[in-house]
Amino acid sequence: MCGASVLSDRWLLTAAHCVQDTTVYKLSQAHKWEAFLGLQVQNQTNEWTVKRGVKQIIAHRYYNRYTEDSDIALMELDTRVNLTQHIRPICLPSSTYYFPSGQEAWITGWGNTLQGGAATAILQKAEVKIINSWLCNVVLNYRVTGNMLCAGVLSGGVDTCKGDSGGPLSVANSRGRFFLAGVTSWGKGCARIYAPGVYTRVTKYRSWIKQKTGV
Repeated sequence: MCGASVLSDRWLLTAAHCVQDTTVYKLSQAHKWEAFLGLQVQNQTNEWTVKRGVKQIIAHRYYNRYTEDSDIALMELDTRVNLTQHIRPICLPSSTYYFPSGQEAWITGWGNTLQGGAATAILQKAEVKIINSWLCNVVLNYRVTGNMLCAGVLSGGVDTCKGDSGGPLSVANSRGRFFLAGVTSWGKGCARIYAPGVYTRVTKYRSWIKQKTGV
């Protein structure tokens, strides 16, 4: 299971590591996936929940499974969805948009609520802060590239975890519009002290998204 962000009535944005083949599952094959939009409780659909197949998957050509650099992928739905108050596309920042350290941000997903724990059935959300990239690189043993963005709470206790991959790191502007700052990518455990979560920096891939989707 992975999360994703709605970009339009046809396109989703997720993490490239979600769509890599394993010895058991051929996750790079579009027909293996189903997308649920407007879902809040796992296995509990309602009148505004929409299910779609996936027509194609476009993982970034420079994704590196060892460093997690360029951990970003697109999914094209097999049928367009009607955008409603329950299914809305998130705003994409321009390539020059700046998310300053200390800015409040939101993470969401159905992933594990504790490291080594179980996934949750109900969609969770939590507030974190954008972490200074230099500091994040130091505490994470210099694994953070310029294509990554860190967010979390340095004292621990709040973080994304296994099962949240591909989901959004979103930031609201002064008018309350949410922009997609990052795609949930990797971390050193979950919610540890001095181990913030690492997200693919969306501004670095704005032109790639536009080229592939027109969005």
